[in-house]
Amino acid sequence: MLKFANAPCSWGVLEFDLEGGSVGYAQMLDEMQHTGYQGTDLGDWGFMPTEPQVLHGALEARKLELVSAFIPVALADESAHQGGIEAAVRTAKLLAAAGGSDGPFIVLADDNGKDPIRTQNAGRITPDQGLSDAQWETFARGAESVARAVREETGLRTVFHHHCAGYVETPQEVSRLMTLADPALIGLCFDTGHYRFGGGDPVAGLKDLIDRVWLVHFKDCHPEIVRQSRAEGWDYLQSVRAGVFCELGRGDVDFPAIAGILRDHAYNGWIVVEQDVLPGMGTPAESAQRNRDYLSKIGL
Repeated sequence: MLKFANAPCSWGVLEFDLEGGSVGYAQMLDEMQHTGYQGTDLGDWGFMPTEPQVLHGALEARKLELVSAFIPVALADESAHQGGIEAAVRTAKLLAAAGGSDGPFIVLADDNGKDPIRTQNAGRITPDQGLSDAQWETFARGAESVARAVREETGLRTVFHHHCAGYVETPQEVSRLMTLADPALIGLCFDTGHYRFGGGDPVAGLKDLIDRVWLVHFKDCHPEIVRQSRAEGWDYLQSVRAGVFCELGRGDVDFPAIAGILRDHAYNGWIVVEQDVLPGMGTPAESAQRNRDYLSKIGL
């Protein structure tokens, strides 16, 4: 049975260094519960309590499970690996102590938004803007090192999240990392919106990668905003500000087909609904409700 969570990024809590405030964690969790979700992502370190008992109590009071935590690491830079391992293990220990019964995930990603070329050209990356063969090997070995440390220290699993404005964005880049990385250590967090904005067909991509998928993010992508972003040369945050990741059902991701693939392959894990917004942008609780209503409308 599919289980649905939401995430702090839907309330404007993003990993980027941005101006503006967001709601507090207690309000977010209240709104998440009231709009029909069963779990949440941790969000940035310190957004929610980092004392396990306090965090567990806040979740238990709302009957929510802790599903995952997002960890960005500049994996193409070998000097960043040790710091990434330390951050991931620290977070994994919190997840293991305060998380739900279904084995929370570390969601590993590139340190997105740091490379100016990738950030400026998100959604229209060309092959010459990617990693060299040597950098790919460094990237994959770094991801494995993080995942191995997390497993050894906490028993938790690690998934990699392909993400626009990072070094694993396009369908070709996602496939290459999955080929390079040890499947026993690294699963895939398949994000429908990032796959679409990165130039792929989420239905075809999920079919191709389903054997590596351990976690799924439901995110929609607005085709007109994608077109405008490419035509006007917007950077990643301009596209997010314009609403490229729109409410479910308002973009062109075929969620009924996505759900069908998951059912056909007996996927019974978490689906995390995400609608990335910048701090203070939009009406998160209302959007969360409409997103949950849309899922119910298509039989989920």
